[in-house]
Amino acid sequence: MTILSSFFKKASTAFNGYSSYSKLLVVCTLSSGGLLAYSESQPDVSTHSVEGDQSESKKKKVVVLGTGWAGTSFLKDLDVSSYDVQVVSPRNYFAFTPLLPSVTCGTVEARSIAEPIRKIIKKRNAEIQFWEAECTKIDPSKKMVSCKSNLYKNLVGNSEFSLEYDYLVISVGAQVNTFGTPGVMENCHFLKVLKFRMQELEDALKIRRTVSDCFEKAVLPGLSEEERKTNLHFVVVGGGPTGVEFAAELHDYIQEDLVKLYPLVKDLVKITIIQSGDHILNSFDQRISSFAETKFQRDGIEVLTGCRVISVSDKEISLKIKSTGEVCSIPHGLVLWSTGVGTRPVIRDFMEQIGTGLYHKLFMLPIEIVEWKSNVYPIIYAQAFVFQTDRRALATNEWLQVKGCENVYALGDCATIDQRKIMEDVATIFEVADKDKSGTLTVQEFQDVLDDILMLRGMKEQKWDIEGFKSALCHADSQMKSLPATAQVAAQQGSYLSRCFNHMEQSAYNPEGPQRFRGSGRHRFLPFRYKHFGQFAPLGGEQTAAELPGDWVSMGHSTQWLWYSVYARLIGLLLLESRFALIVVVNGLHINEFVLP
Repeated sequence: MTILSSFFKKASTAFNGYSSYSKLLVVCTLSSGGLLAYSESQPDVSTHSVEGDQSESKKKKVVVLGTGWAGTSFLKDLDVSSYDVQVVSPRNYFAFTPLLPSVTCGTVEARSIAEPIRKIIKKRNAEIQFWEAECTKIDPSKKMVSCKSNLYKNLVGNSEFSLEYDYLVISVGAQVNTFGTPGVMENCHFLKVLKFRMQELEDALKIRRTVSDCFEKAVLPGLSEEERKTNLHFVVVGGGPTGVEFAAELHDYIQEDLVKLYPLVKDLVKITIIQSGDHILNSFDQRISSFAETKFQRDGIEVLTGCRVISVSDKEISLKIKSTGEVCSIPHGLVLWSTGVGTRPVIRDFMEQIGTGLYHKLFMLPIEIVEWKSNVYPIIYAQAFVFQTDRRALATNEWLQVKGCENVYALGDCATIDQRKIMEDVATIFEVADKDKSGTLTVQEFQDVLDDILMLRGMKEQKWDIEGFKSALCHADSQMKSLPATAQVAAQQGSYLSRCFNHMEQSAYNPEGPQRFRGSGRHRFLPFRYKHFGQFAPLGGEQTAAELPGDWVSMGHSTQWLWYSVYARLIGLLLLESRFALIVVVNGLHINEFVLP
């Protein structure tokens, strides 16, 4: 163990200080004889020359809100020589969120999956300014964002400031969705998404401390067996990937470590997952859901499906069984709430501003009487709001631009792409294609518009008759779904948007996108297309379930190493950091005491 730890430390030190064109890491697993290779290519980044004051003033101001997967991916690939970039986030680091459940149980150290934003910016050798603060208001009419620092309040100076922008990139993430359940915010722990702040690592460490406190309290003298059971009952609300992974990590942590430290209470520990649906992991293939439920039953993890939480107190959680309507209560020592995401207050306020602005433009009324008119004509007013406020996230078009707001882009968990269905625009498409206004389409006219339709929906070119073409369009419309709130989606959106910004000037005179069916000319860029590489669900006991493209499902021990390999590659592509890949490998080898410098 000492030799292996020494090897990793030396390798990490060597990689961090090495400035060659590429880095290569090869690790042989001791248990199975397999081989995991991680390669990183990092071209030398030349220092941008400093232009004069006049040249700098001509740069467009880009304000980026958030330093999660979307924001960091955008900054990593953006050509900052063309823009004056300012970043605002209440969190001064990027966290590799897929490994947060491992942090809660000590398998991975918190500082090992965090990278300071200022360090990432420094690697770009570019003048990107970062402000550790929270955006409190977005004013699209003035092209300005208001911010407030949440740093130590006793520090001197004004904590509020404003920034002007030419382009705004919103990637603030989402907040926890409590569904208005009483007692959740006061008595539950959260992971990955929080209510008013973005401090995933701090909360992961808080969960770890609470788990330890539960065991320490349970072994105190003078407690009854029922009190000890209550303290050692860990409840997870939400049977999605995050909740399931946390329950699996917690089970392994208890069985492999804590029961050895607290042998007197090893038979009193209980883990319960509460799921409102009929199955856990219901976004995965049914085979994976069944496999996970069977494994958890074998491990002694209780899964309660078809139950809705109606309240949470400091000592018990109240449930309503959907099938019978019966209400029951169960005691707990710790509750993790993981039931999905909701809209942050600053985004909700921004949605309402967009609706107000549209109403003002449509009816040419003074802005000060818009609120009064909204009460007098609620139906008309609601029509200006519906495409933004009647949803959980900001609505964008296929180019990630916020609908109803120019030069504002939203990506990641705070946004959702609202694609118009082709069949809804058939009349408009026909009118555009009918260039001679004859009321009929020639083969050439049809072919001219067909290429743009294929480009707009990412369809492959093939031969159709009219019925086949209609069927293909209907099928394309039926396949349009909201993208999941995952790191995979956010990272791809950030990379896509940075490419658009890098080619902004060229696209003005050489657009690459499809023809505009509502308007003239062509779109500057191809629409964003998400490429799904699959999803993983770690289930504990060195077993993982994976659902990959092509209806391919894999479950078991071999899939665990596939999971580690994918994460190592993903970290390398995003941060170009070899030590992050080492963390994934070390986690796979279960060297819990190993800490990288």
